[in-house]
Amino acid sequence: MPNHDGRRILFLAVCTLGISSIVTQLTLMREMLRVFSGNELVLGIVLGNWMLLTGIGSAAGRTATRLRRPLDLLVAAQIVIAIVPIADVFLLRTLRNVVFIRGAEVGVTGTVASCFVLLAPYCLMAGYLLTLACRLLASGKRPESIGRVYFLDSIGDVLGGLLFSFVLIYWFDHFRILYFPALLNLLLACLTAAVFKRRALLAVAVAATVALVGLIAGYNLDDISARIEYAGQEIVYKGNSPYGNLIVTRSAGQYNFIENGVVLFSTDDVERVEETVHYAMAQRPDARRVLLISGGISGTAKEILKYKSIERVDYVELDPAVIRIGRKYLPERLADGRIHVVNTDGRLFIKQTDRRWDVVILDVPDPSTSQINRFNTREFFEEVKKKLTDGGVVSFSLGHYENYLGRELAALVAAAHRTAKSVFGNVLMIPGGQIYFLASDGPLTTDIAGRIQRQGIHTLLVNDNYLRAVLTPDRMDDLRRAVAEPKKGPGLICAQPPPGRSGKLNLVPFSATGPTNRDFSPILYYYNLRYWISQFRVRYGLFEGALAVLAIVCLLRFRPVSFAVFTTGFAASALEVVLLVGFQILYGCVYHKLGLIVTMFMLGLGIGSFAMNRMLPRRSRGDLVKLELAVALYAALTPLMLVGLGQLVTAVDVVASQVAVPFAAMVLAVLVGMEFPLAAKADFHGVTATAARLYTADYIGAALGALLVSTLLIPIVGVVAVCMLAAGLNVLSGIVILATGRS
Repeated sequence: MPNHDGRRILFLAVCTLGISSIVTQLTLMREMLRVFSGNELVLGIVLGNWMLLTGIGSAAGRTATRLRRPLDLLVAAQIVIAIVPIADVFLLRTLRNVVFIRGAEVGVTGTVASCFVLLAPYCLMAGYLLTLACRLLASGKRPESIGRVYFLDSIGDVLGGLLFSFVLIYWFDHFRILYFPALLNLLLACLTAAVFKRRALLAVAVAATVALVGLIAGYNLDDISARIEYAGQEIVYKGNSPYGNLIVTRSAGQYNFIENGVVLFSTDDVERVEETVHYAMAQRPDARRVLLISGGISGTAKEILKYKSIERVDYVELDPAVIRIGRKYLPERLADGRIHVVNTDGRLFIKQTDRRWDVVILDVPDPSTSQINRFNTREFFEEVKKKLTDGGVVSFSLGHYENYLGRELAALVAAAHRTAKSVFGNVLMIPGGQIYFLASDGPLTTDIAGRIQRQGIHTLLVNDNYLRAVLTPDRMDDLRRAVAEPKKGPGLICAQPPPGRSGKLNLVPFSATGPTNRDFSPILYYYNLRYWISQFRVRYGLFEGALAVLAIVCLLRFRPVSFAVFTTGFAASALEVVLLVGFQILYGCVYHKLGLIVTMFMLGLGIGSFAMNRMLPRRSRGDLVKLELAVALYAALTPLMLVGLGQLVTAVDVVASQVAVPFAAMVLAVLVGMEFPLAAKADFHGVTATAARLYTADYIGAALGALLVSTLLIPIVGVVAVCMLAAGLNVLSGIVILATGRS
């Protein structure tokens, strides 16, 4: 057993592992989201792989009892986990266009395989170290060391989360962020080797530290990797913000704004700019006030001003960096005094303002994330309708239309149409480069070219010839078939006017059946996910089936107490996702407050594990049942809490966003943190074996919760059903424990 100084060093090593783990996890999640141009599916894949691999590493930690020199492995592992994340980011950027086709999206299979390979060295080693630390810190054959390691790891997570979210992300790129935990791990490796007199390992650790310092001083890996990744383009700006990674490139005089790997817009994309503006503005050519959500730097804000009646354009952009860089390189786009720029979330702005508009134009990407999906829900359209003048128009677009609607795109279009039609009396669809939706309680027309000409507006693309090619009977019939079932349900959609009757709408029946897109049941996000996956040779059902098989295997193999840890890990991950999504729906971009919410969750884990460690001698297996039921009750009450917060948005939104949701995350984590030490006592079979078993159950449960909830369950069945599932699983595990042992 280590002496007092040795134990102190080991305590610091475990805490450092926690700091390194959370900083590395958050950095790699952002980096992989950017490189793979992804959505919550990518985040779910990364987080799921992270938890799964760490769980496998923890399970492999059973072999720690057979190690002759466990401290040597600890020092060596500290050196490895210091260097691997830096190499991961460099390889991600430089090999992405080598392994995959440049410019093409990476499918699910490629994303899963890449994440697994890149994360495996770090996660396997980190999971193994958790079990190894339990053995090194064990005080005889007692379970307290397991809870102690869990607590120290949680404290490291809290410190790392605070540093990442409130310091590192504001000042440093991803490489420089990872230099901090790397140097910290190398310092602890040097100290551990020195205290325990491992001279050869001390020499290796010192050499690695000197090499890393030399790398930091002599090379800018961020610049080097970016030039390789964007070969052939001039990088005029790159940086991180709380909202993501923004890169602006210039090629052939065109600026490309790329955020988190997704092209927000290109400045010379005339087709997109003119279609976005004129399809909507032609409906109300005498409009005086217009709201534009996102995209104004691309030229849409300036294009709106071609209509002589315009008095004011409110242009809302979430990320201030987009506006700052736009003003620097494209100052003429926002130079007119009638354009008023607002840096905030578009939906939050609509909720809080008392302004009214004649036209609202949503220039946002497809609903590939739950954040963007918020701009296509029934609740959002109801909010917009309250802020429209009589007969006002709202416009949005989806998909990429090329003369054919496949099954997945048709489902996406039909759901979007149902949702808009549930709020507005008329919905007109235009099959341009994308499918444009115009919704209003007033009249809508397809005589777009005629109205543009009568206003004396010059356009390069959206003119009579272009619209004749766009609004052909076969293209319009394609859209009509996607949303219409003439024999079922009342309602009307706007379709192509008969030949020779320009401007007159042909009204045909549409189907009102099927789900509408809701805030807490984002079905449009799910359809968009299927549409994205349909472009690759992969069957989504295989992904779903693999997760189901993994869940069933875990349920059959775990002992009652391990099953309880598994269900609590699932509930913790699932409910944390629910809280993040709920915050995003109610208050805007969650990334701005992600650090606060995650840090409060980690703090709750630390508080819970510390409290239970103090009470452990007085607690029994029966208390584990009570904790399971407490988690179930929390899960059941979560939807009510979110609905209640939604009712209070206009009155106490600042207090709610800063206090209520983070506090709720902490309360959940306290319950989860209390369970792990108690589970170790309730089913103790040696320090190493028990730690390996419980860490494995916890991480696999969390992995399934992250994957299933973020990518499947919330989009398909909604938030309430997810909370009830988490509650039911924890009630079941409580019953199993009660039925299989004495209290």
